[in-house]
Amino acid sequence: MRAMLWVVAVIAGVLVLLGLLLEAVRWLVIIGAVALLAVVVLALVKGRQATHHSAGRR
Repeated sequence: MRAMLWVVAVIAGVLVLLGLLLEAVRWLVIIGAVALLAVVVLALVKGRQATHHSAGRR
């Protein structure tokens, strides 16, 4: 009986840790996607500014 309680406790602990890990991974993916989007937008803005400035110098 005691061994069964240990097994159930260990499985429950693993499930809780797995749930926390998956939640953390999900948030990291969301944060990474937002950061990637921000970098793409900044690159587009800087690229347009560079082409606009070079066109104005001619």
